Amino acid sequence: MSDLRFTIVDARPEPYAMAPTLMVRIRIKDALGGRIHAVGMKIQVQVEAQRRHYSPAEEGRLFELFGEPVRWGDTLRTLLWTHLSVMIPAFDGETEIDVPVACSYDFDVAAAKYFHALDDGEIPLLFQFSGSVFAHGENGLAVDQIAWNQEAAYRLPVKVWRDLMNLYFPDSAWIRLRRDSFDALHRFRGQATMRTWDETVELLLRQAEVGRRTEAEEHARRRAEAVGSADAAHHAGNEQPAAVAAVRIVGRTAGVEVG
Repeated sequence: MSDLRFTIVDARPEPYAMAPTLMVRIRIKDALGGRIHAVGMKIQVQVEAQRRHYSPAEEGRLFELFGEPVRWGDTLRTLLWTHLSVMIPAFDGETEIDVPVACSYDFDVAAAKYFHALDDGEIPLLFQFSGSVFAHGENGLAVDQIAWNQEAAYRLPVKVWRDLMNLYFPDSAWIRLRRDSFDALHRFRGQATMRTWDETVELLLRQAEVGRRTEAEEHARRRAEAVGSADAAHHAGNEQPAAVAAVRIVGRTAGVEVG
């Protein structure tokens, strides 16, 4: 028999991985103190977004995920981050292991959007454990299941996340485009003879800003013309009609009428 309990000790960036990886150290203890031959463990990691305070700047960046802050009572919810699988070798009573967590900087992924939106403080995480435990029993090897309610909370410092991303993508961020959008952007970069993607995007932003200003100026000009025309029409409607002279011939005499 076994009765495993779990504690998250810490988390740190892994500097030598192929992709951004967070190493999470987990302490595993058998409350019965027995010999554990192996554990086939699955972990679900969730972000308990409702368990921290947010600054006004962070609220603005989280609009895409949760909407207006006035609605957060209904929309601010737990986010599923990732699933992990790990095999734990034999131990007696207690052990600690490092579990690699692959991290995405893809801003189409909700977790990446959430992490990037935070300036400082901590990220409230919840680790939920399940799996099979191979332990020493009275008649040899016994197989137990990790109790369904085994979980461990951990508050990951935002600084650790930022340090991880700066390690792999210094002073950078990533966005994903459709292939046709990328091809069009690539053609624009070549035609504009831009050296880098940053210069290309900056040029597009400047052109968009000029276009917005031109559109606003044109709208203001048309509005002024419309107001001027309306004022002119109103003024004309209030004027007295000018006297008009007409000649009427009656018989052999001519008279002049003014009307």
